[in-house]
Amino acid sequence: MKKLLLIAVTVLAVSAAWAQKGSFKSYNYPNFKLHVYNTGDALGDASFIIEGDRKVVTLEHPLFKENIKEFNDYITSLGKPIEIIIANYHTGGYADFHKHDVVMAEGMPEFEKGEIYGGMMQNFATIFGDAIDVRPHKKASEVKFNTQKKWAGVEFDFSRGASTDFPAASILIGSKVYYTHWAPTKNHMSNLQLNSVAAIDAEIEATQKALDSGAELFVGSHGGAASKSDAQFRITYLQKVKEIYNSTKDADTFAQKLIAAYPDLAGAEGVKALATAIYPQ
Repeated sequence: MKKLLLIAVTVLAVSAAWAQKGSFKSYNYPNFKLHVYNTGDALGDASFIIEGDRKVVTLEHPLFKENIKEFNDYITSLGKPIEIIIANYHTGGYADFHKHDVVMAEGMPEFEKGEIYGGMMQNFATIFGDAIDVRPHKKASEVKFNTQKKWAGVEFDFSRGASTDFPAASILIGSKVYYTHWAPTKNHMSNLQLNSVAAIDAEIEATQKALDSGAELFVGSHGGAASKSDAQFRITYLQKVKEIYNSTKDADTFAQKLIAAYPDLAGAEGVKALATAIYPQ
């Protein structure tokens, strides 16, 4: 996990793109509407609004102030009050929502204060300065794993996220949408997600679990939204990563083989960093 933090800081320190105007996309289901907000920020974050008949639930607010304003204005335009805020993997951008209840998965409130997550947020503040909102937020109550909640008339099933990720939850929303930290989009995986050999099997397990949920759409705080076929591709991709790793002794050869296996797949520019994460020096 410390390695993950160091990699994140290194990548972000050289990032040229800060907050940009984001984009919204909506998905209709029988008893709710899902609004996906891709921020376009330097972290590649996404935020979500689950709109019920009379109220809304928000999930993973943006961190950059320009995006916070755009996200908040959109919530206001829906004309429905926020019933609850879910701060799952991302815990910045909530300071102005002191009138609303905030929940996190069990263990995350304490982890948020610790050296790893707290240090990461301090580094974000150093890198991005006043462009982001890392002010303390209202104390969050915890939701235990393997628990179902109902907010805005929609059921939220909380389960433990990938074993090599932060200690937060994967959430099945209304039996139709499966939320994880990283959406299983069809591209080469980030070294921040696939940050060790152990993470390969952990991500295979987590992606299969998402598919087994029966969900129709798969969303994440990074990557936005993905389809069932995207998630199925993610498992095939991870199996290929494992196969190449088991037959390869060094990072450079691994990177060459993975790019050769998927010559047209987006994200090839990050494969060397991925290889270095899997083959630490």
